[in-house]
Amino acid sequence: MRTDYDQDFHAWALENAELIRQGRLSELDYEHIVEELESMGARDRRELLSRLHVLIMHLLKFQYQPELRGKSWRLTIIHQRLAIERLLAQSPSLKRLLNEASLPDIYRKALQETLIETELEADLFPSECPFSFEQILDESFLPE
Repeated sequence: MRTDYDQDFHAWALENAELIRQGRLSELDYEHIVEELESMGARDRRELLSRLHVLIMHLLKFQYQPELRGKSWRLTIIHQRLAIERLLAQSPSLKRLLNEASLPDIYRKALQETLIETELEADLFPSECPFSFEQILDESFLPE
């Protein structure tokens, strides 16, 4: 009996994996397999953009609130960089998202949240991201 994708995803995935191992390709649920593969790519893209967003927020806070610098901000910066590094190692094609065209949008959203969190005035911050992707991902870079 075939497992229904909508009723038990875990069982469905294991069943389709076993069908592939056994070479029973005509029995595969191709429609849902394609959907899952596409969603995996979208999930990785969302994770990369989300981690960059958090990383930029913490770099901004580190730079513009030096009196509040602490271990937790540094640890968050380190953690986000390591997670991004792992993600890019597992999916090198995601590197194409790291271009100057995407940085303004990521920065704008990170700045919005930074302003809310810090309650600092918007005019204290540059209108464009003060960091390059190279700096953002450089494990030795901390803004001063």
